[in-house]
Amino acid sequence: MTQAHVAILDDEPEIRRMLSEALEEAGFRTTSYARATEFEAALKRTTPDVCLVDLGLPDRDGLAVVHRLALESGAAIIIISGRAQVQDRVTGLELGADDYIIKPFEPAEVVARVRARLRKARTEGDRTAQIARFNGWTAEFDRYVLIDQAGTEVPFSHAEGEVLRLFLESPKRLISRAQMQEMLGGAAGDSFDRAMDVRISRLRTKLGEDPKNPRLIKTIYGAGYIFLGDVNWG
Repeated sequence: MTQAHVAILDDEPEIRRMLSEALEEAGFRTTSYARATEFEAALKRTTPDVCLVDLGLPDRDGLAVVHRLALESGAAIIIISGRAQVQDRVTGLELGADDYIIKPFEPAEVVARVRARLRKARTEGDRTAQIARFNGWTAEFDRYVLIDQAGTEVPFSHAEGEVLRLFLESPKRLISRAQMQEMLGGAAGDSFDRAMDVRISRLRTKLGEDPKNPRLIKTIYGAGYIFLGDVNWG
């Protein structure tokens, strides 16, 4: 079995060493980077399965790295940061991160979170259907793009894709916030709810929805969301 590859981007040598040792002991292959420029150069050659990204980088805003990674890569993204404010966590999740771990942390926690993301990715990968068609749109989950009737491609992030797939696999059924949290993972609370609101808002924008009267993704206030499109997979 091929070892899963975890890339670590953190400017603290001790953090990189600690994470590399813990992850490699758990059976993962790791590469480590101190600067965003060398990390992004490496991404042009290979895409890791999971990226651990610090926000306090010497040469680039870590949130900008996360956002670009979410748009251009299918890798799972876990932020590792000393920024503990709720707004920092919300912003990270809004920009496409899959998880957020606050420093200081135990290496065992990071290993567990990495394993959880990979289990979820394997579950998604086991689904044979990667293309869904609905209301004049085509969603290609292997390429992370939406395609309209004119053939124009609109990219979406890994995190946005999780929400979109959830809707497309359960059309015309109410999905509560609790169900979303259970299916998508992450800690329940304001930061999760706000991150979901932002991802849904961005999906509506990409689908050309009227924010005041969306046709496809309806908010049922106090209950959750319902996707009203007709969906065909394959």
